[in-house]
Amino acid sequence: MPLNRELWVPKIQENFFPDNSFVSKSIDDKAFINNHRVHIPNAGTPSKVEKNRNVFPAVIGTREDHEVTYDLGIFSTDPIRVHKASDVELSYDKRQSIIVNNRAELQRVAHNDILESWAKAYSAVVRTSGSLDVAHTYSGATGKRKLVTAADVLKLATIFDKQLLPEEGRYLLLDVDMYNMFLDSMASDNKLAFQASADAQRGVLGQLYGFKIMKRAQVLRVKSDAETILFGKEAHEPTELAAGLAWQESCVSRALGETNLYLDENNPEYYGDVISFDQRVGGGHRRFDKAGVALLVQGAE
Repeated sequence: MPLNRELWVPKIQENFFPDNSFVSKSIDDKAFINNHRVHIPNAGTPSKVEKNRNVFPAVIGTREDHEVTYDLGIFSTDPIRVHKASDVELSYDKRQSIIVNNRAELQRVAHNDILESWAKAYSAVVRTSGSLDVAHTYSGATGKRKLVTAADVLKLATIFDKQLLPEEGRYLLLDVDMYNMFLDSMASDNKLAFQASADAQRGVLGQLYGFKIMKRAQVLRVKSDAETILFGKEAHEPTELAAGLAWQESCVSRALGETNLYLDENNPEYYGDVISFDQRVGGGHRRFDKAGVALLVQGAE
């Protein structure tokens, strides 16, 4: 009886990771990466202005300034051992695959942390107001959620306008479900105009009411009160809501250090190579009044 040959494809199917380009739309604090904490001074309230002053001497006051701080953390991957047999027994380069995937996973977790740090400082919450659709944050989520509408984005723009924020550099990050349902709800002519304003090289899918809109596989989750943020490691809740993040780029910071590769080759105790990574990362809001950061939270039925 003939024996069947077994064929191994010489290239492994790698993991997929989310788009992290949103983080570049912020102030770069990399110059301070070798510190434990970054301090950002904020100017206090300006002096009162009086027309046709007739009382002299004028009262002399003082100005109380403030500061905002955020901490930097060191993110590290668990070490992985690669046995020397992998070099001769496998049809693909396992060592290279580990390096590529672990570096990308480190970036994913670090960028999630920056996103959550920005979100902690929201100054306003807008609830979505569109038609109802099934909850999508996880399989056990119950009830229905309201879709994003253009009117919701206009509310965000109004909040930022009242905070006297620059019109340039405003961004809105939505998860893929929120974004796709928002796009699907647009009338054909509005959709064409929206997509015509895209800037693919910068990760911008379109512009609306001054916001450059981006998407990512996952963004934020909040409790049913729409204000308590559920961070990445927290358990899912059936009534949780998806949330997008709106920000103005001068109001948030990022600090990304070098990604360090640690490679211990030919380790006699592990009979192979040991590989790990680490990186110093931080981020936060820059304003004492928390202006320039807002949540767009799903409304619930």
